[in-house]
Amino acid sequence: MTFPERLVNDAELVTRARRADEAAWETLTRAYAEAAFRLAYLILGDPDDADDVAQEAFIRAYRALNQFDLARPFRPWLLSIVANLARNRLRSAGRYLAALQRAARADPEAHVGAPADSAAAEAREVWQAVKRLGQTDSEIIYLRYFLDMSEADTAQTLGVAPGTVKSRTHRALERLRSVVANDFPTLREGWGRGTRP
Repeated sequence: MTFPERLVNDAELVTRARRADEAAWETLTRAYAEAAFRLAYLILGDPDDADDVAQEAFIRAYRALNQFDLARPFRPWLLSIVANLARNRLRSAGRYLAALQRAARADPEAHVGAPADSAAAEAREVWQAVKRLGQTDSEIIYLRYFLDMSEADTAQTLGVAPGTVKSRTHRALERLRSVVANDFPTLREGWGRGTRP
């Protein structure tokens, strides 16, 4: 589905959901549940907390549907709610250090299932490298490359200007390259042949 088709489809689903159409809301929920969970998991590092935050984000989004601008994409709006709730959970619970420790031990495939091929092994190594970055860097890389979001959608999700996304992405990729160069020699070899990031 192209971006304009997705925008129109999401706007139609939101309009129907505003009129208490449960099937429309379920369709939106199914379409974005995995992205919501993954972003919450990236920030929190705990699958149970990530599930809780993702569910809470959908509840808050539903309650705020009348405030949603139908001319804008739904996904970044929802993910900004997820990101804010996840950050608030870390701050309010005072568990930032514990979350970082869990994230350092966590396997990104544990919740979803792990294929046993070399691409999956490389993806796990990339994930481990990304987890060594700071929260701002890891969020920007996750949104841009793991969720394949545009600069504009990433900006909306994070509540920053598109130019800020561009500069943060550049700096985060530089830091990621440094982590890979120092700590992940097998990845470094692959990236030397022109592989992104």
